[in-house]
Amino acid sequence: MKDRVPNVVPGEGSRVAAGRRVELPSRIFTLSPSSFAFLWEECRRCFYLQVASKFQRPRSIMPKIFTVIDGQMKTCLTGNRIDLPDLPGGVLGHPELWVESTPILLPGRTATCILRGRLDNLIAFDDRTYGVVDRKTCSTKDEHVPLYGRQLHAYAYCLEHPAPGKALIGPVSRLGLLVFEPDGFTYPVDGSAAAKAALMGPVSWIEVPRDYEAFLAFLCDVVAVLEQPQPPPGSPACEWCRYRDTSRRTGL
Repeated sequence: MKDRVPNVVPGEGSRVAAGRRVELPSRIFTLSPSSFAFLWEECRRCFYLQVASKFQRPRSIMPKIFTVIDGQMKTCLTGNRIDLPDLPGGVLGHPELWVESTPILLPGRTATCILRGRLDNLIAFDDRTYGVVDRKTCSTKDEHVPLYGRQLHAYAYCLEHPAPGKALIGPVSRLGLLVFEPDGFTYPVDGSAAAKAALMGPVSWIEVPRDYEAFLAFLCDVVAVLEQPQPPPGSPACEWCRYRDTSRRTGL
């Protein structure tokens, strides 16, 4: 099936279509790809409040060890060749690159959206195409891969349909997770004060198939929620909504 991409609005204000000027929707939502996975899945209310009302819920703090491992992984691999099974050869680059899309006009929606965020890395393949990479420092559950895929699709869209002033980088041919999964620990027990321990483990690539039709449908669902005049109900599993509701009931 041929990839379908959202209709791109070239700028704010108005545009010319079929010889006539069409006024663009007045509401433009700026969406962070990093919120497309777990925030959206965990609680639509918190997602709505963060995007439409600029009211962010406190972020979960990642244990420092994962941040340290990810930083070392980025430093070691960036600028070097990546040759893994089922992946074309190429060089890992563009660490922590900020990207932004042109406004996107979605079918059946009155508002537009802009995608803006920071991707982990790009692979510049030998065939002059690019791969969008999300680094992971532990094993990834199979059911989480499609959630990360939303984020990777958003970054790919930003690269291929950049906002004015942003670099056009493409074509993007691959999306995937670059996973380091420690499965061993080494330490030279020789009595030396300078001896250092090390984590060991494989680095693997998890491919995320490109499916812009599904990504378009996802964006339509997101904007449909954001267009509502009031936030949707909180998720029963959302600890932050439970905390707010309890605080309101008790007056504390």
